[in-house]
Amino acid sequence: MLAHRLATAADLGALREVMAIAIAELQKGFLSAEQIAASHAVMGLDTQLIADGTYFIVEKEGRIAGCGGWSHRATLYGGDHSADLRDPAPLDPAIDAARIRAMYTHPGFARRGVGRMVMSLCEDAARAAGFRRAEMMATLSGEPLYRACGYVPIEHVEAPGPNGVVVPLVRMGKALD
Repeated sequence: MLAHRLATAADLGALREVMAIAIAELQKGFLSAEQIAASHAVMGLDTQLIADGTYFIVEKEGRIAGCGGWSHRATLYGGDHSADLRDPAPLDPAIDAARIRAMYTHPGFARRGVGRMVMSLCEDAARAAGFRRAEMMATLSGEPLYRACGYVPIEHVEAPGPNGVVVPLVRMGKALD
């Protein structure tokens, strides 16, 4: 049975491991090897989400099956290492969309409802905070799940990675009411 909780600073090492393996394995078939390598520089954990108490872990028998969060800050995507993408400015729930952030599923738990569970936790929390819309920057491998959860593409983006390699992403949005 899956359980969930908020992430803490003590989870950082385990979260980074899950993220690394999810990027490496779940992007296969969607991105080239070079784009997968570049994805590690474009994606990752933003520890501000943990500090804000908006980052969830889904576990099965104490093992992290997946994780993801939402934010009331302007940053749309990127981790601690991508400072140029981060904007800690607060969002106004009356006019701005909450951000769905850093969604990862351990490959051993893929297609078992983990992503949907994380999405539901994030959307419920954002709705409770007064947000009426949510947006995210989706990977190509995550796009089918997000479409199934009601998100629609807003724009296609090419995120610059190291060595001139670009990582294709899709900005997606959904009404929460």
